[in-house]
Amino acid sequence: MSAGFGSGAEENPYEVLGVNPLESFDKIKVLYSRKHKDAEKSGNEAAAARLERAYDKIMMSQLSKRKKGLTFGAVEVSKNIKYADKQPLLPWGPKKARSIKRDIMINVGISVAMSVWVVISEGMADWKPLQVLIFGYVFQLFNKLKQYEPPDVTVYDEEDHNKNVAKSGKRLLRTFGLVFGCVTVASLVFTGILNGIEIIGASIPRALYNSQETFVTIVSAVLMFFVGSFYR
Repeated sequence: MSAGFGSGAEENPYEVLGVNPLESFDKIKVLYSRKHKDAEKSGNEAAAARLERAYDKIMMSQLSKRKKGLTFGAVEVSKNIKYADKQPLLPWGPKKARSIKRDIMINVGISVAMSVWVVISEGMADWKPLQVLIFGYVFQLFNKLKQYEPPDVTVYDEEDHNKNVAKSGKRLLRTFGLVFGCVTVASLVFTGILNGIEIIGASIPRALYNSQETFVTIVSAVLMFFVGSFYR
C-alpha cells in the first residue's frame, strides 16, 4: 500500500485510478476526469463514487505533504494543487448523481404516498405528510451522500478532535440544506402565485388560499424526488 493511505482491506487509490504514484498530479487529474466521465455515461454510480473516493484521498494526501514541505515520491508536489479542481458557482448546490434503481423506486414510493395522503386528508393532516416526507428524504439523502465520501478512518487533528465527527456533521448539514431547500422553493412558488393574483387585481380563490398545505407538500414531494434520485 502507498504511504499515508492505511493498510489491510482499504483500497489503494492509485490502483483504483490505474496510475503510478510518481505521476504528476495534472496527469492524475486528467485520467480521473476521463474515467469518472465514462462511469457517469454508463450509469455506473458505484464506480463513479469509488473513483471519487480514490481521487479525494490522493489530493488530500498531496495537500497534506505540501503543507509540510515534503515531496511526494520522487516528484515535488505542485504549488497549484489547491486549485486542482474548478470550484462550482454554488459549492453547496446540488451535484448530478443518479441513484441506483432501488433507491429511485423508494423515492417514488415516498413522494407518491405523501402526496396521496395530503390529498385524501383534504387539509386536515396538519402538515404531517410534509413532516414524514422530510424525514424520509433526510434518511435517503444522508445515506446517499455517504457513498461519495472517502472510507471512514479515525483521524485526529492537533486539538485531538475526531475529524470523522466533523465529516458526518457536514453531511447532515448538506442533507438538511437539500431537503429544506425543496420545501423553501415550494413555499415561495405558492406565495408567488398568491402575490401574482393580487398584483393583477383579481381575488384569490378561497380553495387556492386554503390549499397551501396540499400545494407545498405535493410540490416538495416532486422536487425532493428529483433531488434525491438524480442529485447529491
